[in-house]
Amino acid sequence: MARTNPLQFIQQTRAEVSKIVWPTRREVMLTTVMVFIMATLTAIFFALVDVLIRNSLQTILNVFG
Repeated sequence: MARTNPLQFIQQTRAEVSKIVWPTRREVMLTTVMVFIMATLTAIFFALVDVLIRNSLQTILNVFG
C-alpha cells in the first residue's frame, strides 16, 4: 500500500469532507417525524399481536384446562 505524508492525508481528507451533502433542516425534520410515525405504528402492531396471542392462549387454556 502506498504511504502518504501527513500533509497529503489532510488534503485528501478535506477533499472527501467537501463532497459530503448535508441534509437541510426540513429534510431532518421530515425524516425525524417519519421515524416517530413508523415507531408508533410498529408499537401498535406488536401490542395488537400480543393481545391477540394472549387472548388465544387464555381461550385454549380455559377450554382444555
